[in-house]
Amino acid sequence: MDRSLQFPPVEFADKSGLLAVGGDLSLPRLLLAYKEGIFPWYGEDDPILWWSPEPRLVLFPDALHVSKSLDKRLRRKDFSVTMDRDFAGVLKACATIRTEQGEETWLLPEMIRAYQKLHEAGYAHSVETRDREGQLCGGLYGVSLGRVFFGESMFARVSDASKVALVHLVRQLDAWGFDLIDCQVQTDHLMRMGAVTMGRRRFLSILKESLKHPTLKGPWRPDLEPDSMHRKRA
Repeated sequence: MDRSLQFPPVEFADKSGLLAVGGDLSLPRLLLAYKEGIFPWYGEDDPILWWSPEPRLVLFPDALHVSKSLDKRLRRKDFSVTMDRDFAGVLKACATIRTEQGEETWLLPEMIRAYQKLHEAGYAHSVETRDREGQLCGGLYGVSLGRVFFGESMFARVSDASKVALVHLVRQLDAWGFDLIDCQVQTDHLMRMGAVTMGRRRFLSILKESLKHPTLKGPWRPDLEPDSMHRKRA
């Protein structure tokens, strides 16, 4: 391994989860970071910041909670759902929707370029939801290594559009035998859908075992029938 790419041991992260500062967003560094449970997250005026939070928010694919209202939404088929059809569009929407709402976005131009390269290399994936007119109205993207999917960001311009994307992703990952979805940091929204907190040591143990399996590189295409997306509801 190129020693210049190495990160400090994750146990060195401070209470906020901040582990390291600096470096670059090259493909080798990003892949190494995700393999070690580390991800970049920083603002416009910051250097590159690398994080390994404790605890970690995760979602087991077979533990997804779909509410009655969301289940009805899925049954109505208000949205069409695709995978890896418009990664650039999802990435751009995740960035712009926050600025439109007056919030700061961490998806800076160099971050967008970095994740686009990950996508082109087959490691980053998107799920898109479109309305009945075919307009992109929601979606999410993340990174996949071994049997772990690292969720990065999601957006919705129409109510439930991102939740529908998440349900389709989780059901598909479950069918493909994935072990875990990394949600990074705690949010009430994801916890209502079944995500739980996990200590860093256990998370890294599961990640280590999951990385022993081949990575399912893209482009991804779903192989589940649409009607199976509401087959489970807690």
